Amino acid sequence: GATLGAAIAGGDPRRLAHEPTISGIVRVHDPYAYRCPFGYAPEGNPQVYIDHVIQTIEFEGPENVAAILMETITGFNGVIIPPDGYWQALREYADQHGILLICDEVIAGFGRTGKMFAIEHYGVVPDIMAMAKGLTCGYVPMGAVIVRQHIANHFETNPFVCGLTFSGHPLGCAAALATMKVYEDENLVENSRIMGDRLAEKLQEMKAKHPSVGDVRSLGLYGLIECVKNRETREPLAPWNAKPHEMVVMGKMAARLRELGLHGLVRWNWVFMSPPLCINEEQLEEGFAIIDDALKIADEAYEG
Repeated sequence: GATLGAAIAGGDPRRLAHEPTISGIVRVHDPYAYRCPFGYAPEGNPQVYIDHVIQTIEFEGPENVAAILMETITGFNGVIIPPDGYWQALREYADQHGILLICDEVIAGFGRTGKMFAIEHYGVVPDIMAMAKGLTCGYVPMGAVIVRQHIANHFETNPFVCGLTFSGHPLGCAAALATMKVYEDENLVENSRIMGDRLAEKLQEMKAKHPSVGDVRSLGLYGLIECVKNRETREPLAPWNAKPHEMVVMGKMAARLRELGLHGLVRWNWVFMSPPLCINEEQLEEGFAIIDDALKIADEAYEG
């Protein structure tokens, strides 16, 4: 998030310039299977991530915790997809202790993962859900927060005395409604699911072909390639929060992608993929042919 409140809630290093910030925020590890912070192999024990969150809350005292706030699928920090059972367990625990469950669907929402919202993959209903990008596809600035009825009822008698100059702007609302119609009329969420299956296949092809590809992961049309120097040690091709001089190889890869006409995001040792929901198989093949070419640069730096 670009606002200070959103930025400091997460672990992204962009918050560091603002430290020290407000108190009362406790962070937990992502369920990052490829680099499990608890020492398990990538195919290891998914229950450890659930236990970690619950144990952290227990240390703080559940009665002192107002909410669990997470991206449904961790986005800018690595497209980390929680294992099945993760969100279900958090929902159950939150209900037991009167804790609100808040999902950030700003990136993952509106068809990106092959369902309208990523949380649908887990069969869970959050208490609060934030959304933005896909609401208007970025053509007009517009964000929204959706809450469950019991939360909305609270504000019937307890007004939330806050506002923004452009809240509920008619142009933004009109753009959002028009965008929703396109999603439905052009069956874009279903296309994301179908093309997402093909994207996952292409990612596996890249992993099989290029030694520098340590891991690939995706859900729908949201995917990532993680580049490494050594598959055995999983040493990243660029470290987390890499400085410019540590991004030489990945920088060359990014330049090659642009040179060949593919504009995407390369961050640290990750190559992100979030193609348009209307993409077809021919276009997907064209994009991966470019990625295939650029990965040769990473292969040259491979030390395994």
